[in-house]
Amino acid sequence: MVSDYTGFIIMCGIFGLISSSAVVKSDLEYLARHAMQRGKDSSGLLTYDTARYSVVRADYDVVKLLKRTPIANATLVVGHSRLITNGLSDNQPVVREGICVFHNGIIVNDAEIWSEIKPKRQLEIDSEVIAAITEQYLQENADDLQGLAGHVLALCKGVVACAIIIPRLSKAIIFSNNGSLYLGRTNNSTCFSSESYPLSQIGCADIVQVREEAVILDVPQGTNIAIADDNKRSHNIIPPFKYNQAEEKLLTYYTPDIRRCTKCILPETMPFISFDASGVCNYCHTYKPRNIPKPKEELFKLVEPYRRNGALDCIVPFSGGRDSCYGLHLIVKELEMNPVTYTYDWGMVTDLGRRNISRMCAELGVENIIVADDIDKKRRNIAVNLEAWLKSPHLGMISILTAGDKHFFRHVETVKQQTGVGLNLWGVNPLEVTHFKAGFLGIAPDFEEKRVYMHGWQKQLEYQSLRFKAMLKSRGYFNSSLWDTLSGEYYRSFTEKKDYYHIFDYWCWDEQVIDDTLINQYDWETAVDTSTTWRIGDGTAAFYNYIYYTVAGFSEHDTFRSNQIREGAMTREKALELVKNENQPRYQNIRWYLDALGMDFDRVIKVVNSIPKLYKI
Repeated sequence: MVSDYTGFIIMCGIFGLISSSAVVKSDLEYLARHAMQRGKDSSGLLTYDTARYSVVRADYDVVKLLKRTPIANATLVVGHSRLITNGLSDNQPVVREGICVFHNGIIVNDAEIWSEIKPKRQLEIDSEVIAAITEQYLQENADDLQGLAGHVLALCKGVVACAIIIPRLSKAIIFSNNGSLYLGRTNNSTCFSSESYPLSQIGCADIVQVREEAVILDVPQGTNIAIADDNKRSHNIIPPFKYNQAEEKLLTYYTPDIRRCTKCILPETMPFISFDASGVCNYCHTYKPRNIPKPKEELFKLVEPYRRNGALDCIVPFSGGRDSCYGLHLIVKELEMNPVTYTYDWGMVTDLGRRNISRMCAELGVENIIVADDIDKKRRNIAVNLEAWLKSPHLGMISILTAGDKHFFRHVETVKQQTGVGLNLWGVNPLEVTHFKAGFLGIAPDFEEKRVYMHGWQKQLEYQSLRFKAMLKSRGYFNSSLWDTLSGEYYRSFTEKKDYYHIFDYWCWDEQVIDDTLINQYDWETAVDTSTTWRIGDGTAAFYNYIYYTVAGFSEHDTFRSNQIREGAMTREKALELVKNENQPRYQNIRWYLDALGMDFDRVIKVVNSIPKLYKI
């Protein structure tokens, strides 16, 4: 069985100081701390100190590693702080044949490259292929570095922002294909970082974005690199996927004979639903079309004051899902803006989602800023809330399992501050309205609401009050995650949104056009365990949709397809055909989710399966 969850993938922040004298410790520490914003699960350093190159790698954060590494007399320090998404043993920098590689990004075709080059793979990590390409290139081109960057970028698909240090040649080469690498200078140092902000904060001048045109730097000459690993982590952040047929058979799939609206496909188990004499539901009667774009010219006029003559001019919140990916395509190709993408990783972005982020940013040459939360902590929060939910299952409380991702909205402001870019353009699907999630809590649908999310104090007060009552039935909800949940929802629902536009307010959302564009133009990757392209980069969706469908006989796929019917984009017959497949249990995604949380698959699924159904089997 092919899996979406195999591979060894890293996103990280890289940084370096090359100095004519001892590096400035405060500058180094600042660069390291900022790199941790992109992830802090593990780290690595290359240092040159007293005529000796040393590599030390650790499975803890880079600031801690820096404190444990002698750097008082170092004239070169290159490091990384990473978000590890799979695997445990491999780490950066990758060192082979005297070549040291720091890589930020994901190479999505590394398996194919290994079959085309002479060096043999030794590690799981995708970044190793850059070192191997370099190894072969130097052998075949008499150690000439001039064409190396172009050769690496020609072979590798996905984001490549890297620093390659070759001590025997006294050279380092830095380059990227999406601009996630910057170079600056202080009085006695050359500095580089995955973002421009930390360079400006340590006083660098002449900061430039490094792209395909590589920068070759002089470094101290050396013949050997001493390597030490300090690994203390006892568990994989995500255990490797292993197919278990008995587990998969636990997942049920009923086809209940329940009454559905004669116009859309919403069933009688939908909260607050009613039917008229013709069998048409109140959701259809009150529906107002949402996919009616305004003239594109209006958006062109709105963004005109933000254009900055080739500099970054807008932020695109970017999950790697199909809508944000297509939105990015429109922003670059149609709106002709120069965006920086922003991804918030709270531990539930799958490897598939990250690979599609890498594909899109590489193909469009767009910088990607990652803000990674404390992944272990976030997953512990989800796990304790899931445990509380399992003790008193309540369909209205499922949303607490995804509450941790709402800090996405908070960190848009972080990125705005660090980049100096005010405008943010969102690729939110206007048809992703799911009244039932709050409906199962007892909140009647607001058919006048134009936003995808509930907004405003009154609505939130009602929502939180009903949720509090439900939480009293399982006191396990009152845990250390509560502040994280409430603060995230505050940033989503109450903070004022400025310089903020939705791309699909001006472009029609057309599923066929979107899928065709992404798959054919960008080699966008689809999931192996479902036919839909929706939510496939989200590690939570398969699990909560399994609960909804198993207990209520429908999921968010039914509500989404119903909206398409009302928009005139799909027939009822086609929608029924699609959801029959889309509601099938996604074993791989559910297994990934429960493994990431450290939860026992059998126990969890058996509890879900035992919940009384809202329909007759």
